[in-house]
Amino acid sequence: MALGDSELILNPDGSIYHLNLLPGDIASTIITVGDPDRVHSVTKYFDSIGIRKGKREFLAHTGTYKGKKITVISTGIGTDNVDIVFNELDALFNIDFTTRKIKENKTQIDFIRIGTSGAIQADIPVDSFILSQSAIGLEGLLHFYNTGHVRNSKLETQLNSYLGWDTHNIVAYAVDADEVLKHRILSNRIRLGITATNSGFYGPQGRTLRLSPKILDFNSKLTAFTYENQKITNLEMETSGIYGLAKLHGHRAVSLNAILANRITGEFSSNANKTVDSLIQYTLEKLSS
Repeated sequence: MALGDSELILNPDGSIYHLNLLPGDIASTIITVGDPDRVHSVTKYFDSIGIRKGKREFLAHTGTYKGKKITVISTGIGTDNVDIVFNELDALFNIDFTTRKIKENKTQIDFIRIGTSGAIQADIPVDSFILSQSAIGLEGLLHFYNTGHVRNSKLETQLNSYLGWDTHNIVAYAVDADEVLKHRILSNRIRLGITATNSGFYGPQGRTLRLSPKILDFNSKLTAFTYENQKITNLEMETSGIYGLAKLHGHRAVSLNAILANRITGEFSSNANKTVDSLIQYTLEKLSS
């Protein structure tokens, strides 16, 4: 059945609505970043760039690094934006824009997030790297999809029982990284952790400026949780949505986090740009090897 105009929304030039991209503009290996300026920080290392397109906060470059074709795209902040980006990127490969029908033969995409994050364990130093072995969603995106088959039900059941935050209308979900892509990226420079994805930066991460958060022990409660000898290591705002939507579409995803802050010790990196740049170069080398 053909998808309606209000479901698959195309621009007059035939590009997908929000991303302003055409089928063929993107590679099947995609690096996602939050900040549009970080797209340039990645692609400055490319051998060549063939596509440069953007709309709103969504900037995309497609080029080659050591002969490997890679797309870098900015998502903006939050899983609401991730919902747009991942659905539209999948559509570019797996929906025929002429017939408006889903293709029988699907293309699998590899997604690698390069992002920044704050640690919630005192022993995690700033300027270190974490690969999110699992992601906990505290923001609710996956509750709008049928996701039981892609979630880590054991982790989320133990976590929700421990937190007891259903009284605050917070029911966490959990999704794991893709194992194949994880082992491709992993090395002794990368620490594995459980990442909590939040719906905001201030109250939803236990920060106080002029407004006090409702859950006063937010960080300490997450810090003390243990699952199969693993701790919740860091907080950010995209990974759970990336992992969930990637798995639902049959794609592979890993999230790499440059730790710029430690919420327990109160430290913030004095070399943030250098740390992110180091993670970018590390990732490109792993993808091209």
